[in-house]
Amino acid sequence: MTGSTRPRTAWLALLLGIPLGIGAYTVRYAEATSYLSEDPAVCVNCHVMREHYDGWQKGGHHAAATCNDCHLPQAFFSRYLTKIEHGYRHSKGFTFQDFKEPIRVTPKSLAIVEDNCVRCHAELTSNITDHAFMHGEAPNCTHCHAQAGHGPLR
Repeated sequence: MTGSTRPRTAWLALLLGIPLGIGAYTVRYAEATSYLSEDPAVCVNCHVMREHYDGWQKGGHHAAATCNDCHLPQAFFSRYLTKIEHGYRHSKGFTFQDFKEPIRVTPKSLAIVEDNCVRCHAELTSNITDHAFMHGEAPNCTHCHAQAGHGPLR
């Protein structure tokens, strides 16, 4: 190695090593890989979701569905892309403290929840959803059943 190559290599190692080291520490500290699981307890690792989690444990869906069953698409790639999007959005919000309280579901996430309601309860809701779709409307399960998944809050 020549003398001029060694300093460039050191700078390159620093420029790559520092962000990679900070990133690895952050992933470890935030238990980021736990979010790849299906365990509902993961949702309260660092979120303001404790109240929702506790409500879900007391609610009727506790024995039948987890957070991911309702809040993520069922298709493999869509499911993990949504997990990545949620993880980024939640991490950014909690890091910069720019999220609104009480926490609210986004329109995109609400559409996923509605799709999963219809999917799981298809036999029960087929007449309602058929009617809605015929009139160019989307089903709005959470309008009347807002506490169905999380049970009574407080």
